[in-house]
Amino acid sequence: MSKARITKIDMPLLRLEFVDVGSDDGLTPAVVAIITLNDPKKLNAMSDPMLDSFNEALYLLESGEHNARCLVLTGEGRGFCAGANLTDAGNSNTKNVEQKKPFRHHKETNGVLTLKYHPLMMRLRDLPFPFISVVNGPCAGVGMSFAMAADMMIMADTAYLLQAFRNVGLVPDGGATYLLPRKVGWSRAMELILLGEKVPAEKALAFGLCNYIFPSESLMEEAMKIARKLATGPTKTLGMMRELMWNSFGNTYEQQMFLEAKFQSRAFTYEDTKNVIKAFGTKKKTIFKGK
Repeated sequence: MSKARITKIDMPLLRLEFVDVGSDDGLTPAVVAIITLNDPKKLNAMSDPMLDSFNEALYLLESGEHNARCLVLTGEGRGFCAGANLTDAGNSNTKNVEQKKPFRHHKETNGVLTLKYHPLMMRLRDLPFPFISVVNGPCAGVGMSFAMAADMMIMADTAYLLQAFRNVGLVPDGGATYLLPRKVGWSRAMELILLGEKVPAEKALAFGLCNYIFPSESLMEEAMKIARKLATGPTKTLGMMRELMWNSFGNTYEQQMFLEAKFQSRAFTYEDTKNVIKAFGTKKKTIFKGK
């Protein structure tokens, strides 16, 4: 990773990096985009300026300018995201960001959720490449919603998840009541949202909320190994796999098989797939180009 080419873009309360981890042939780009929530003094609690930066970062990803083939979401410092910043929607680090009052009125809160959070969550769902969350510390409230929205979750051994909403008299949001029961089942989901207790990494793994646990000191190194495997894969096909899985929530068995057949036909038209088929019977390793 020391030789990887890196492009950094600093935004208010967020950092976007494009890291070319390189394919095995040393020639084909394999770019991993890393979004780092960057308000460590507040454990990266989600504020209005951070939401704006998050949306702007996704616009850059969607533009295709940097040819990203995988997204990693993590947090700066000792926390992933402590949830929504209920006391100060302003910026603790950047002087040129307008200070704003807390969201106190129910109509204002509803507007923020529907106009900012919801489109952001849908855009993460619709990414055309894999998306992993790297939970480096406390991950609570809507921060847990962001982490669960990823295709895979990787946690530090010292990290924990928390459905903190009931502890402040609020209901889960950010799609938590949709994702949580589908990941852990009805009974465990009810336990987590009604009791509002911390879920340590080992318990999260046992519940099926996360995929891997690594020591804090090697978390990003190990996460980037997984990100590289994804970024050097058949990107367009992996994107269709994501779409298939998300569609399975609303489809019947028959509808889902029909969609699989449709996507399989499309997969055969991709350059990566054609190259694999051509290489059958030879010892030459296929380098996926994401095309």
